[in-house]
Amino acid sequence: MPEPLDPDMFDPLCPSDLSPIRVGDKWAAMIIRCLETGPRRFSELRGALRGVTAKVLTQSLRALERDGLITRTAHAGSTQRVEYELTPLGHSILEPMAAACSWAQQHWNELLDAREASSALGRTV
Repeated sequence: MPEPLDPDMFDPLCPSDLSPIRVGDKWAAMIIRCLETGPRRFSELRGALRGVTAKVLTQSLRALERDGLITRTAHAGSTQRVEYELTPLGHSILEPMAAACSWAQQHWNELLDAREASSALGRTV
């Protein structure tokens, strides 16, 4: 069993928000990072991903499963539980994601400056 997820593992000002390289939707890369150390239950993921609604988390998990990056396993028993886990394909994306995060950290100030300049011009995406 992996260590519990740190509820503060994703700082609201984390460089991952600035990365122009996206895997899936807004939450997909963070879900993948949560599953990096082993399977997790829905409630564990939701605790670490503050700000995500249950509906959006479900949609993101289904998309990642459809793309072959995660598996969903339902365990029968007195209390039904569902776990999500990275597939070998999902594990293979961790290294490129780490490179993208490193790049965002190196260019943090430039990315922030570009966003501020765009906001000053009244441009939003």
